[in-house]
Amino acid sequence: MSLAPAAPPIRSAARIVAAGLLLPAAAGAACVFAFAPFYAWPVEIAGLAVVFGVWAASGSPRQAWLSGFAFGLGYFLSGISWIFVSLHEFGGMPSILAALATFFLCAYMALFPAFAGWIAVRWGATLGRRVALASAAYVAMEWLRGTLFTGFPWLNAGTSQVPGSPLAGFAPWVGGYGVSLAVSLAAALLAGLVLARAGSRVRFHLLLGLAALFLAGGLARLPEWSRPAGPPVRVALLQGDVAQEIKWREEVRTRTLLAYRKMIFEAKAQVVVVPETALPAFLDQLPDDYMESLRENARADGKDILLGTVERTARGADAEYFNSLVRITGEGRASYRKRHLVPFGEFIPPGFSWALAVLHIPMSDFSRGKASQPAIAAGGTRFGVAICYEDMFGEEVIDALPAAQALVNVSNDAWFGHSLAAAQHLQGSQTRALEASRWMVRATNTGVTAAIDEHGRVVARLPDYEVGTLYADVVPREGETPYAFCGNLPAILLAALIAAWARFMPPRKTTKMAAFAISP
Repeated sequence: MSLAPAAPPIRSAARIVAAGLLLPAAAGAACVFAFAPFYAWPVEIAGLAVVFGVWAASGSPRQAWLSGFAFGLGYFLSGISWIFVSLHEFGGMPSILAALATFFLCAYMALFPAFAGWIAVRWGATLGRRVALASAAYVAMEWLRGTLFTGFPWLNAGTSQVPGSPLAGFAPWVGGYGVSLAVSLAAALLAGLVLARAGSRVRFHLLLGLAALFLAGGLARLPEWSRPAGPPVRVALLQGDVAQEIKWREEVRTRTLLAYRKMIFEAKAQVVVVPETALPAFLDQLPDDYMESLRENARADGKDILLGTVERTARGADAEYFNSLVRITGEGRASYRKRHLVPFGEFIPPGFSWALAVLHIPMSDFSRGKASQPAIAAGGTRFGVAICYEDMFGEEVIDALPAAQALVNVSNDAWFGHSLAAAQHLQGSQTRALEASRWMVRATNTGVTAAIDEHGRVVARLPDYEVGTLYADVVPREGETPYAFCGNLPAILLAALIAAWARFMPPRKTTKMAAFAISP
């Protein structure tokens, strides 16, 4: 069964602009509501269905490319406009340059859905095959976006489908990209429903397929991939709420050190987690009596302190700096060093040293930690560690499995002000918890500090931009999900199989479609 090609195009410049550019751009911009803090997950499916339908009706690969670019531009300009806040308000970049940099980053991101549209129309012989190719190509380009130039997988379609969406059930099986594939397949089926003629058998089959996809997602939630590995561990997650613009000022440093020490001393828990780079100094610069007081408190209360800090190997020109999470206990010290650094924020890519002249970001020349690092033992539990946006990379978080019995993330999303970034970051952590079937606890400077269970549900959180300590009874778990075992490979293979079917399988029957097209 296939869907017939579109009728001869209607040669109307107004229609081309409205349907081929403005409609996809609006659909892309609306997709921001699919993500946190809105959690309107059906919007992602509907938005993709719009652009898939536009691609199916496009008269040329070039038109599909432009439509995909318009969709991507709307998608990212609405979704990651907080980059401007980081560059201008906290990075010191002039507002015009920051706006241009944000636009060009979004334009770069928009290239990926643009090429997905080009592929769908270039190789799709019929409308039905175009929408099928669109679903596979979109996920392939999403994976490429999360890989090239260290990757930026923010706002992946699968991340929008956390508990509340039936499609979240696929996460432990095939990971975030597999959920993205389920989202894009649902969008393709929905686009087909709109394009198919009313009352046709095609519509019935598409509706049946859509129902089956959601039913499969619901059933996929039933297996328990992990089991408790011991009694719950009491964890205290600290949120100091130190404003980014004053954090590194000399006159604020002592106040910050004392405030966090007080919070650590008062925390009654087996594990105390302090956010990313919470103490504004190198670890070796902290006063000896200050560090000894923390160790003494850990010994006296029988707790482990996981401290977000900056380590350096030496002083002077040959020093290496690491964004680290360090365990402080009476029995010794262990650390995890961040391995996936943020371009321009934590390292300057080759050829971009000129950026230092316009950016004023402290400590923007970190070294990478080792690619493989063991889980950190604390409170009798092994924690897999991710620092900042490392927890957006599912293929890296599962490196700690199956040894890790829980996951911990320390972040400082104060860089993005009162924007959507912190809530979107939380949603990424929910996806990682689902993929690993592990609890994920997050300690952040200004928010979102939260505890997430193995089903991806936020069970507790602190209000943003408030000083506080969040307590959570984390259940250590053991076991391995299919995703933790196989990684992204099954999702990519499934996308490749769908693309191969849409491209090469001979059609069995042509069914008339609603005829429309948007360009020559």
